[in-house]
Amino acid sequence: MKASFAATRPEGAYALAVTVGRDDMLHDRLAFLPEAPRSLVVRAAEAQRFERDPGTVAETFIDDDGVARRVLLVGIGGAGDDAAGERAGSALAARLLLSGEATLVVDAQGLDAATGAKLAFGASARSWRYDHYRTKLPRKQKPTLEEIVVVGAGAGAEDAFASEAALLAGLDLTRALVSEPANIVYPESFVERARAALEPLGVAFEVLDEAAMRELGMGALLGVAQGSVRPPRLLAMRWNGGGDEAPVVFVGKGITFDTGGISIKPAAGMEAMKWDMGGAGAVTGAMMALASRKAKANVVGVCALAENMPDGNAQRPGDIVTSMSGQTIEVINTDAEGRLVLADAMTWAQRQYQPKVMIDLATLTGAMIISLGHEYGGLFANDDDLAAKLADAGRASGDKLWRLPMGDAYNKIMDSQIADMRNAGSRDAGSITAACFLGRFVDEGVKWAHLDIAGMVWADKPGTLYDKGATGYGVALLNRFIADNHEI
Repeated sequence: MKASFAATRPEGAYALAVTVGRDDMLHDRLAFLPEAPRSLVVRAAEAQRFERDPGTVAETFIDDDGVARRVLLVGIGGAGDDAAGERAGSALAARLLLSGEATLVVDAQGLDAATGAKLAFGASARSWRYDHYRTKLPRKQKPTLEEIVVVGAGAGAEDAFASEAALLAGLDLTRALVSEPANIVYPESFVERARAALEPLGVAFEVLDEAAMRELGMGALLGVAQGSVRPPRLLAMRWNGGGDEAPVVFVGKGITFDTGGISIKPAAGMEAMKWDMGGAGAVTGAMMALASRKAKANVVGVCALAENMPDGNAQRPGDIVTSMSGQTIEVINTDAEGRLVLADAMTWAQRQYQPKVMIDLATLTGAMIISLGHEYGGLFANDDDLAAKLADAGRASGDKLWRLPMGDAYNKIMDSQIADMRNAGSRDAGSITAACFLGRFVDEGVKWAHLDIAGMVWADKPGTLYDKGATGYGVALLNRFIADNHEI
């Protein structure tokens, strides 16, 4: 959706929204209206019990100098609510997206520039839809809202929105990648989509094919991929905006479809496994956001891309594979494949870039959904300071994280009797033991965090900044983490 900023209301047909804070006098806030329509709006607000909480809306129609105008009051709460702008914009977009209105004008008098920019961001993020394959969409289900104009926000709102627009670009890319079916987005096409979006922004690409991975000894990643006709890829995207500093490395799990392999999943709901590349999608979207706003940091995004299929050549339970690190892994369950592809990707990333900080994102375990539902991503880390910074970035961005423990007692569960480790233990503490498995591939001196985002990349009900479907979780989190901690 197009977003713009203006000093005064435009002419023509549009819906008009007015922001109302908790301490605003409503009659004063509507002073630009004649007495009769102003009284109508106030009465409508009373009838709809409009209490000005962030994101609450009251709506009516008035005669605006001969034009039948839809007028909405939108609450922005009291002072100190940093998310109020986003929630107000989101609520307006959700209300008007299918309404028949094409343009929304928001009277934001009294808001500062940052809140005005956040309002436009919230509306734009919430209005995102992916109707690419819907050829017979009923008229009432077709989005009509195309533009939001924010009027009267503080000086500099348009400049403040520039960074929000960069984040929107990243969210759009991630949501599109996660939404696409596996016959459209698979390892090779994922690479090409990322390249088309990011290379024009100055992001450098390196792609390893199957032969290159075999030469490097990536037996764990290749073992997952061997059952599919779709060859795997290891994708590295590098943004150099921070001088000579060692890069921060993000590593994303990119299983473009996960049947579970020989340890096949139940048929019901398996179609959802197209989003098992949500970690790689988030990493790619974060790189888009950073490059779009020309972040003053060095960041590398690595995506381990493969398809997990139950072919006659597929990996079997009981197989032993040798990872790039040289450590051997007994494959207990072929549906515990994400940790296998991440193991080799993490080893390669550390050898290639010598990072001081490495963060992996993965839709890794169903156990994480049991633990945290769809409210928080799981956070595991070998460094308290890194964990605290990520948790802070999560709170600030809205991509919330909750830290879980690790330790020797959990780590020992992953020991194997015939190899260095096994890829699955019992059901007990499944998310924690998966994190401990990954921790065995972290080099000494590297600050590392693992984010298990299994419950966060896809939603079955609308959220503040997304409709049902792909959420874009992780993009805002990583963008904020870099902005707060690693830009020069």
